[in-house]
Amino acid sequence: MTLRLPRTIRLDPSDTLVFTHAAEPGEWAVTGSFLFLDADPAALQGKERAAFRAGFAGVASLGFSTLVVVSEATQDERDAAVETLTAGIHERLGAPDRDAARAAAREEIDFAASLCDHPVGTLIALQRTLEDGQVRERFRTLRARDASAPGADRLHAQTRPFLVIESDEEEPQESVDLLGLMETKR
Repeated sequence: MTLRLPRTIRLDPSDTLVFTHAAEPGEWAVTGSFLFLDADPAALQGKERAAFRAGFAGVASLGFSTLVVVSEATQDERDAAVETLTAGIHERLGAPDRDAARAAAREEIDFAASLCDHPVGTLIALQRTLEDGQVRERFRTLRARDASAPGADRLHAQTRPFLVIESDEEEPQESVDLLGLMETKR
């Protein structure tokens, strides 16, 4: 069985501007909601609010990333991610002991892996909200648009990879042209 875990990805420098501490590209990632356990989400402002609303946490840095990408992982890489997150939870966040930190890290890695039941290379975005006093997470997948879809311009689809956003929520499907967005910023 192939293991899959999310990795942080940086398509442009915006994460370094939006978040106080951006994750490094290529880190294993978890949702990171535990980083807001002691915070009042309604009182968050600026970069902290942006991290709460849409930030995955890099396992090594505990920095934030707007997107993650479904990636293959070995059992050794998964085990190392658990140990790295264990250290962060224990040393930086003050877990009472390594065993408690390891249990929390395993739970976070297991949940992150459960988000990766998509093809390798699929991008995942997170929307975190506070509803009725509870933190709610919603996830959207972004995948390359099928160039053979009716109405798709094959040359255009090959040179400008459009992405289709899928969600479990009952909302209209959206399309995003990431390369087009990056070109307009240049």
